[in-house]
Amino acid sequence: MQSAGCRLCRIAREARCESTDGLAAETHGHINSAGCEGMSTKITASQQSIWIHLYDSTHTAQKPKSKLKSVTLDKKSNLSMLWRQEEFLKIRSKEDLAKKAQDIEVTIPVKKSQEARHNLDPVSFFVNRFWGRQPDGVTINEDLQIVYIFEVDV
Repeated sequence: MQSAGCRLCRIAREARCESTDGLAAETHGHINSAGCEGMSTKITASQQSIWIHLYDSTHTAQKPKSKLKSVTLDKKSNLSMLWRQEEFLKIRSKEDLAKKAQDIEVTIPVKKSQEARHNLDPVSFFVNRFWGRQPDGVTINEDLQIVYIFEVDV
């Protein structure tokens, strides 16, 4: 499928009253990439909708005697900063979590912009990448000793 310009990008630009000059060619690769303006808008909207539903669901599940607690994050909070708080340390030590995090992080591809750091020290790279994550939300279940980390990848 190829045309003079991507229909999804055209619709997105027209909705913003922007010029439709220089539209990318409408190819499967373009539409499936983050470069498609029309598709990225739809994906972002659906991810935000899912996030709102998850957030509302955790608040609804909170009962007066519930140990389920949502943690409010500021824009500068990362996982390393959160794990300095007593409520997180009660559930799992930072050292234990670092071991588990590394097992998960190695399954996530290294971005091109991160390759130099990764190549210097692959082991610490994955642990540091985990601790540097800035989640969209965190909920703690003290009864079950579980921390739910919500991260919308846009």
